[in-house]
Amino acid sequence: MLTFIVSSTELYSHLQQLNKVVPSKSTLPILGNFLFNIEDNVLKLTATDTANTISTLLPLSNVEGSGSICIDAKKLLDILKEFGEQPITFNINTETEIVEILTQNGKFSLAGYNAEDFPQVPVLQEKNAHKLIISGEALYTGIVKTIFAVATDPLRPIMNGIYFDMSPTEFCFVATDAHKLVRYKRFDIKVEFTESFILGQKSANLLKTMIDKTDNNIELAFDKQNVHFTFSNGSHLVCRLTEGVYPAYNSVIPVENPNKLTIDRVELMNSIKRVSIFSNPATNLVRLQLNPNHIVISAQDYDLATSGIEQIPCSYDGEPMEIGFKSLFLLEILANHTTPNVILELSDPTRAGLVLAAEEDHQIEDTLMLIMPMKINAE
Repeated sequence: MLTFIVSSTELYSHLQQLNKVVPSKSTLPILGNFLFNIEDNVLKLTATDTANTISTLLPLSNVEGSGSICIDAKKLLDILKEFGEQPITFNINTETEIVEILTQNGKFSLAGYNAEDFPQVPVLQEKNAHKLIISGEALYTGIVKTIFAVATDPLRPIMNGIYFDMSPTEFCFVATDAHKLVRYKRFDIKVEFTESFILGQKSANLLKTMIDKTDNNIELAFDKQNVHFTFSNGSHLVCRLTEGVYPAYNSVIPVENPNKLTIDRVELMNSIKRVSIFSNPATNLVRLQLNPNHIVISAQDYDLATSGIEQIPCSYDGEPMEIGFKSLFLLEILANHTTPNVILELSDPTRAGLVLAAEEDHQIEDTLMLIMPMKINAE
């Protein structure tokens, strides 16, 4: 018999975090369960979809015995959601696998499942593993700035994730869907090796929800198959890495861009939002006409005989130029920059444009976002 007492709301909050990885449908019924493991007065809770595994630790002050059992995730969450804050007692018979939950006013009984059927958490191959310490702020920022540019291409899974490219001089987060690309560099992450891996989109989203931006001591460890994130609060995330070779992203970033536009980021965003209402729904094309002191933003739909045009001030150093972009992609890029002003660097209307942060501490970070242009006669 295994018995322990725990706060209902504390347990519920931990299980809610784990529930993000529990699959709604699976050919393996055991994946619909939480794994409870009690050892040394600590309750370790685990959930997995086989590709991603989350575990958290919950210290217990009143416990008898040790052992493990699996409990149906949905049923347990449904029960705990209806309890107010109160101590609840779990009585677990590890032989019959019956779980009793005792509250102030009643008793609830449900069937547990054999913990041995729960998938094993992948262990890193020590000889091929690399470890580093990263701050929550740097890790969170790297994911947030890149994840919007991740592709969703079932034929090219290597594009469907964030590329972590590490070296002793810089730590890069990269994502691209072939229409836009983001390369976010951090120079304050200390790495003594040159390695890389691809973290899938679902894994990156799970990681983002678990990061405490004040945690300066997150351990990142990885080998060729898996990556482990260990947080200061005892939580743990294990993700299967995407296999394959990521595209040579630096080769598509244009180097010679003599035409430079500096403009208020929010003002440009708002103007594009208004003007793009009048663009062709099939292309979402907006035209940018660049002049020394102002930019003209226009769009039109010949089929409906509608058009919109605005002029806003800017600082432009270069040849007069007209270039077209898909408004949705340009708005995404501008929304994921955080500085008041952005710099748009261009070579000509047929080559990719670079959107850079105008105010950025380049001793710490460097944000580069690339967007492919559209033909002006696309409509």
